[in-house]
Amino acid sequence: MLLSCHTQVSSRNLRFPAEESRFPWLSILLDSYAIIDEGISAAIVKEEIERNIKLACKEGCDICCRVNKDIPVYPIELVGIYWFSTEKAGQSIRETLKKQLSSHTKSDPCPFLINNSCSIYIVRPASCRQFGVFNKPCAKGEDPYYTRRDDVLTPIGDYTKKAFLATLPFYGITDEKEKNHFIENNLIHAQAVNLQAYDWKKLSKVMDDFDSKKSQT
Repeated sequence: MLLSCHTQVSSRNLRFPAEESRFPWLSILLDSYAIIDEGISAAIVKEEIERNIKLACKEGCDICCRVNKDIPVYPIELVGIYWFSTEKAGQSIRETLKKQLSSHTKSDPCPFLINNSCSIYIVRPASCRQFGVFNKPCAKGEDPYYTRRDDVLTPIGDYTKKAFLATLPFYGITDEKEKNHFIENNLIHAQAVNLQAYDWKKLSKVMDDFDSKKSQT
């Protein structure tokens, strides 16, 4: 599935029952993304009503995928990206994706950007889900966070907190008091890596191994 980052698809309807029974973490990830997406929808409506402005992001817009260089990705999101890229990425894009992953550098566009669309749209990170721009589309090479911060969507904090809380069992944190401590003290953010700085050659190798084993069966 190739979609732009702001195509409106409800993650509540995107489930993988067979895989969720194999991978308990997948239900946790999809549930947290459903909360994030619900919060972003609410934030967009709030901004559009209160400020009388419209979201400028639309299908085919990929400036943020090319310009943003600090994209936090959390361990459970990495696991989701590995799973989706390895087991769900369509045959038509696999070779392109593996090539981009194996040669990616921090200065390149996002390695998952193929034909102006996100190749891992269903499991794209929360930071990508929450990035939106109002009023007018981004100019080529523009990072609106620095050029027009007021036009960049501000997520609703309660939804973000709820989504992060939902992921904590993945990290072995189940006690409610410990969960709140982990979130309130921003300890969750210490778990993140930068998508652009991550060594994606490792994922390319995992995909190669998967494809090789599949061809032998």
